[in-house]
Amino acid sequence: MTVEPQAASALHTAPDLDEERLAWLALALTPGLGPKRILDAVQECETADRILSLPLTAIEGLKFPAEVAQFIFDGKARRAAEAEWRRVAEQGAAIVTFACPEYPERLKEIYDPPPVLWLRGDARLLSRPSIAIVGTRHPTPYGSGVAEMLARDLAARHLLVVSGMARGIDSCAHKGALAARMPTVAVWGTGIDVVYPKENKKLAEDILASGGAIVSEVPMGTFPAPQNFPRRNRILSGLSVAVLVVEAGENSGTRVTARCAAEQNRDLYAVPGNVTSKGSWTPNTLIKQGAKLVATWEDVWEDLPSQVRLELESDAPSASKADTAASLLPDPVLRPEEALVLDVLRADESLQIDEILELLETQLTSSEVFTALFELEMAGRVRALPGKNYVRTI
Repeated sequence: MTVEPQAASALHTAPDLDEERLAWLALALTPGLGPKRILDAVQECETADRILSLPLTAIEGLKFPAEVAQFIFDGKARRAAEAEWRRVAEQGAAIVTFACPEYPERLKEIYDPPPVLWLRGDARLLSRPSIAIVGTRHPTPYGSGVAEMLARDLAARHLLVVSGMARGIDSCAHKGALAARMPTVAVWGTGIDVVYPKENKKLAEDILASGGAIVSEVPMGTFPAPQNFPRRNRILSGLSVAVLVVEAGENSGTRVTARCAAEQNRDLYAVPGNVTSKGSWTPNTLIKQGAKLVATWEDVWEDLPSQVRLELESDAPSASKADTAASLLPDPVLRPEEALVLDVLRADESLQIDEILELLETQLTSSEVFTALFELEMAGRVRALPGKNYVRTI
């Protein structure tokens, strides 16, 4: 399933072909070449364009395998790049190479930054102070609510939320940023025209419509191969000043992102969880190993580097000292029936509709409960789960 074409607001868009960016793209599309080898070769030759014009022996002298050198020398790399360029142009997307001014400086700091980024949306977002919010694909209601709350409150204070748009915590993080009416960046392990998971097509459209961006290091049309997602995680942490882990099991891919954050010297935060829950293993372990415990947006905010906070505070409205954990977005006034229903719901455990009706049978009729649940869900105060279960949002 693909995302509908939308004009990219990046400063460099695919139709304005130039030889240097085309050369970077050719190298990135050459089978057998990884990011580090490409970057080392371009540094040695000073420009990517020069590599494509070298004789075969000189290309091999860059420590390229023989079949790689032959692929470039025969012009196959350039032809592949030209074809990809046309596909990107048809999608109204953009190519951002390591040499482009829009390429984020923070990402250049990691060991193996991607030589080329495929982008839909605003390239300028990639250089903004951001936090990666990641976690399990199978969160508890508590984890989903916390991820959305923290993303909403941090985004409302102009800290850009970055995640992978996977099921679970990632999707909640993006939705939280969108609830704050702020842009968010999704880093995909597929081509920027291949939505994964498919049910997130609407979320992808909302991200672009809100002024956000979708970014990937793999070509258009790339399917969701398992090996692409662990590699994608280094970009999530590389783009960000910090990584926040909400829920993740012992063998979760989120541990890869946490390890990348440590290797890249990024700050690491974690939300503590119930010690009897499998999804709490990674965040609780990270806290024991030195990650900062996070319960509210302020726990992140007060730990940010001073220059980052100054940059964000110049844009964000000041928060009330008395309302330490609240969102900048006002809560609507509840009707008495809605308040009663909300009072029996919990954020860490869902209730089935029959249980709700039983708890409120002496106070409300069934129709009043159904109406209240509908209004609360529309207001974002309650989330409906499969099987007519309901949970209170945080």
